[in-house]
Amino acid sequence: MDPITKTPKEIVGLLDQYVIGQADAKKSIAIALRNRYRRMQLSSDMQDEITPKNMLMIGPTGVGKTELARRLAKIVKAPFVKVEATKFTEVGYVGGDVESMVRDLVDVAVRMEKDTQFETVRAEAVKRANKRLVKLLVPAIKKAKKNNGADFSNLMTMFQDMQQGKMPDMQANDDEQPEDVTEDVKNQRMSVADQLAKGLLESQEVEIETDDPKQSMAGNNPMMNQMGIDLSDTLGQMMPKKRIKRTMPVSEAREILVREESEKLVNDADINHDAIERAQNTGIIFIDEVDKITSKSKQNSGEFSREGVQRDILPIVEGTQIQTKFGPINTDHILFIAAGAFAESKPSDLIAELQGRFPIRVELDDLSQEDFVKILTEPNNALIKQYIALIGTDNIKVTFTIEAINRIAELAYQLNHENQNIGARRLHTVLEKLLEDLLYEGPDMQMGDITITESYVNEKIGNIVEDKDLSRYIL
Repeated sequence: MDPITKTPKEIVGLLDQYVIGQADAKKSIAIALRNRYRRMQLSSDMQDEITPKNMLMIGPTGVGKTELARRLAKIVKAPFVKVEATKFTEVGYVGGDVESMVRDLVDVAVRMEKDTQFETVRAEAVKRANKRLVKLLVPAIKKAKKNNGADFSNLMTMFQDMQQGKMPDMQANDDEQPEDVTEDVKNQRMSVADQLAKGLLESQEVEIETDDPKQSMAGNNPMMNQMGIDLSDTLGQMMPKKRIKRTMPVSEAREILVREESEKLVNDADINHDAIERAQNTGIIFIDEVDKITSKSKQNSGEFSREGVQRDILPIVEGTQIQTKFGPINTDHILFIAAGAFAESKPSDLIAELQGRFPIRVELDDLSQEDFVKILTEPNNALIKQYIALIGTDNIKVTFTIEAINRIAELAYQLNHENQNIGARRLHTVLEKLLEDLLYEGPDMQMGDITITESYVNEKIGNIVEDKDLSRYIL
């Protein structure tokens, strides 16, 4: 697990590529992240004493709270999960177990760690996968299995292993079944292996056997997972895996076989151990809608339930050990970022103990008209760039004038302040309505260039914005 070596300024620079404004929030996030790196440089005794400075983001919807946390996790390649605090507040406490957020984080960490370790063994896995592909493309005659009482002997061995606490291996590997390889088959396989190495057979169809995805879901019991119990491995070893046949191009089949071979080359125990270490030291849990679990939020019932949820969340944020299906995890050094609009309540309405566990408070600014212009044009994933690329697939080149972009931003800002303020999400609504005709008629139009001007914007959505009753329902 590589430590995060980026400086706070570098982290802010990377966040600027995707999120406009919110300089104070970016600065606080960058410092919290750098402190994790600083902690990892200290002695183990001192590391245990330093806890992460959890953060509470306050601001209306659509200003970038979730996007900041999500982008942060991608930048540092940290396990990240987002949960809604309200999922734990349904009447009768129907929502998921509060500890499930930590188990979800470990699941993400295991997938990340597995992908990392798969990458280290990929070269060997590709070699093995290509060998299997050669056998599939040039099949030989399988030798008949000899019985001679072997089945009874295998059954006795299986029962003896179970008595000693060993789980029997019921997986049958068809590739290991003996073959009658003639000289002609051998020559054909050498030729096919050479063509595979040169990439000449990538689009050729091949039939392979893969695990049945429905069977893997059978052992995935959500209730057992919440208790940290995994029945899938036990059931998988007891019962033979069901395999299904699929026909696909060689390029796609190779990736499936590479993953199967990678599973054999890595050690699951090492992956689980490293994943839990990764989740403990670099994991980020984003708790959204935290303002909805304050007792002052305006809801008719369940006030005690909401305060009860706060008390359930408290020990996890404070630091506790939680049992997962991959092993126990300690939450002492997981970074928790909570967020909420706090329009009908305030952070001080949270119970005092929980407030103390979020020492960093960051208020995110409402978005201005200038911010909307930047959101439309500057980020790597800017909305204008997205729509130009989408419409470009129909051989239509779309250009937006700067006046048109300014007008779109002005109308979105106006709508937010005359109706409900939904932040940057209003831009999605406005652009979709503005380009509706072009997106609909585009595939039938001849290739050409189209320029979106200010007058076009006024014609398509200007009147709707001016009509207060209409704008409430359409935009």
